[in-house]
Amino acid sequence: MTDLTTPAARPANPRFSSGPCAKIPNFSLDMLADAPLGRSHRAAVGKAKLKQAIDLTREVLGVPADYRIGIVPGSDTGAVEMALWSLLGARGVEMLAWESFGAGWVTDVVKQLKLDATVRTADYGDIVDFAQVDFDRDVVFTWNGTTSGVRVPNGDAIPAERAGLTICDATSAAFAMDLPWDKLDVVTFSWQKVLGGEGAHGILILSPRAVERLESYTPAWPLPKIFRMTKGGKLIEGIFVGETINTPSMLAVEDYLVALNWAKAIGGLPALVKRATDNAAVIDAFTARHDWIANLANDPATASTTSVCLKFTDPRITDGAAFAKAVAKRLEKEGVALDIGAYRDAPPGLRIWCGSTVETADLEALMPWIEWAFNAEIAALQAAA
Repeated sequence: MTDLTTPAARPANPRFSSGPCAKIPNFSLDMLADAPLGRSHRAAVGKAKLKQAIDLTREVLGVPADYRIGIVPGSDTGAVEMALWSLLGARGVEMLAWESFGAGWVTDVVKQLKLDATVRTADYGDIVDFAQVDFDRDVVFTWNGTTSGVRVPNGDAIPAERAGLTICDATSAAFAMDLPWDKLDVVTFSWQKVLGGEGAHGILILSPRAVERLESYTPAWPLPKIFRMTKGGKLIEGIFVGETINTPSMLAVEDYLVALNWAKAIGGLPALVKRATDNAAVIDAFTARHDWIANLANDPATASTTSVCLKFTDPRITDGAAFAKAVAKRLEKEGVALDIGAYRDAPPGLRIWCGSTVETADLEALMPWIEWAFNAEIAALQAAA
């Protein structure tokens, strides 16, 4: 008989959204009391805060000293667009896509910039074959497919000696996965992912090779002010010491600093990676025990440890989208899991954020609730049959 007993334990924090993501443990608005509100970001205090955010980003992530780190507008999207519009066109381009955001960058490059790019795609659950990629061309890809739960396992397939630039959207990977900086020329992410920061701001990281491209190449198309990183053929260095292109929110900057200091205090990047890995392992163990649910990633080596995507595999389910939506709605109504439905362009299922700010105990408490919601929806299907 199907067990419909309501689980006793509940997640202390039901926020498993894949963006904006859960705040750091024990977060309180009181932590933001030092934000210089009502002050210019160009005042000494504002510049100091922005510079501190850049320096702590470098320290926690282990970004090489000769890489530039800039705070830019428009979240991760803004950072990626700055890179695409400013750097591409100097040589051939390869676009790699296996989920919706990667597909969006393909649209920008092919339909907006109108570049004759080689486009390599894979279905949800898989990634492209990196062995087929020509790294003497510029290569654009996501490290972790936020909407597919599939990631690049490592940078081994990227040659150290390459003529092209590697442009990597790492927004759901930075601070939760090891990024091989020597293999990446441009890295972008947003604060509102792994560290649970507030939205609207992005980070753009440039290797010396990317800076060289910026200073030696002028795109054929006009660049809006918000994308311009050079003046008179030279990099605008101020962008990479905290002199932002447009006005940042000092409240959001303070929130990012709080998260960075938390990350540093718990042990830095290794501790952050371990938290995400341990979190994903809870779901892996759960799917291994049940034959009606599975990870969307077909190869465990490429399964994400942050945006874990799941699919229902029970043959009794005839309308996967409706069933998954009903399960997510039931869990939200119980207040045990918020915003865990699959992304609108992804296959139907659940998407559970396991990033570094999520507590493992909350995921352990959630798993019985998923089983309960599944059983309840199956019972409803059988009653309606």
